[in-house]
Amino acid sequence: MFNNRKRMSTIASFLLVIALLAGCSGKSANTDTSQSEGGRESGKKKVEIALWLTPQWKGVFDATEPDADYDSFFKYAADKFAKQYDKYDVKVNVQVVAGDQRDELLNVNLNGGTPPDIFFESVFAMGDYAHRGALVPLNDIVDDAAKQDIDQGYWDNVTYGKDKEIYFYPFSHNPGTFAYNADMFRAAGLEQAIGGENEIKTWTLDEYNSILKTLKEKLPKNAYPMGLYALNNQGDTWNLAYLRSFGSMFFDNNGSIALDDDKGVKAAAWMKSIYDAGYTNPGAESVSSNDANAMFQNQQLAISFTNSILFNNAKADMNAGKSQKFDIRLANIPSESGKPLAFTYVVGASVFKTGDAVKTEVAKDFVRFFSTDPELVKASKNSVPVRSSVVKELKDQYPLFAAYDANAPNMFSFTGNVPGYSELRQVLYPELQAMYVGEKTPEQAVKDYQSKGNAVIQKARENSVIK
Repeated sequence: MFNNRKRMSTIASFLLVIALLAGCSGKSANTDTSQSEGGRESGKKKVEIALWLTPQWKGVFDATEPDADYDSFFKYAADKFAKQYDKYDVKVNVQVVAGDQRDELLNVNLNGGTPPDIFFESVFAMGDYAHRGALVPLNDIVDDAAKQDIDQGYWDNVTYGKDKEIYFYPFSHNPGTFAYNADMFRAAGLEQAIGGENEIKTWTLDEYNSILKTLKEKLPKNAYPMGLYALNNQGDTWNLAYLRSFGSMFFDNNGSIALDDDKGVKAAAWMKSIYDAGYTNPGAESVSSNDANAMFQNQQLAISFTNSILFNNAKADMNAGKSQKFDIRLANIPSESGKPLAFTYVVGASVFKTGDAVKTEVAKDFVRFFSTDPELVKASKNSVPVRSSVVKELKDQYPLFAAYDANAPNMFSFTGNVPGYSELRQVLYPELQAMYVGEKTPEQAVKDYQSKGNAVIQKARENSVIK
């Protein structure tokens, strides 16, 4: 018996040594062998996610940085995220895709079951993916601090359906306004209509009509008061704004077009009246937004459409000697009520459904990180910040930020977040063309747009997961 006890004691001691050696190795039976060295050392599972974006800005915070490229910000943000993230050992694979290839690439990968985990893009271009059920809601990563720092108008642009589901996290925006040539205004005796250099001037619709009339009378024959275009769907957001200028709600509470009323018809009639009066460039039915922008830069238009990117590019071209210098300033789109019409292109991240719960968790955590980190959100200065706190911090360096921020309460959601918006964009401009050439009255053009547009929306609604 003594020998048996000795033998058992020896075996127990041997097993204890094995256990201690295993413990010292830092490895366990359930360790993921796919982990990186850092992951094995920390015991954290390695997770790779894919982030796609269309070209937004170069550099982390500025295009003058060494080796600045379109993926610089997200590579920097991913590195910062990985260093502080305590759940997993994370790698973010960043890929820049061309805007004109975005939908083709996304559809191919969605059909193949391999969509990116995150896509960073202008929200209006991505709304159909929310309706298709390809995106996950982000409500659980949006806290009260973010809601207070970011105006409700931006949240309206990213919130869908009766359940108020947030599908995009606002990061920056690209507000649309008028641009006007203050030198041409002065030459026409319109000094009183000129706003400050860092102001977005507001005119009532009566004041605006008077401005157009005076410009028509005083401008040289080769110049026109205002740009108007309807060749295609590019720049169509301004046409959508004009159709709201007499108070039309445009979309009803059910998300259908409700333009065929006195307010909508009156707005279309106004567009036709200023065209017929020669207050705009001729041939609007065959003029594109690019044509109008070029005419404005060549000082053939006193007033044109712009957004913050186009505005900054125009000033940069002047300073670089690429175009003739003139005093370019901003104004709101006027309305009959006197309250200006403002809209913007919100830019932010969405998270695609991949069927991988861990990747979805990591993707949402990363979106929340770079959308809230006090350092990273300052990169929104490359367009216009959505956060009032960032505007406040940078307003001395970028004074127009404060003007854009003050304009936020005047915003309307131009897409209405309705299903089928991409296809809906193909419906309006043919009706405007028919109206400008006299084939249809404003009443008929509005009626046909509403009928055709609602058919598009209804068809898309039948396949939408959002109610």
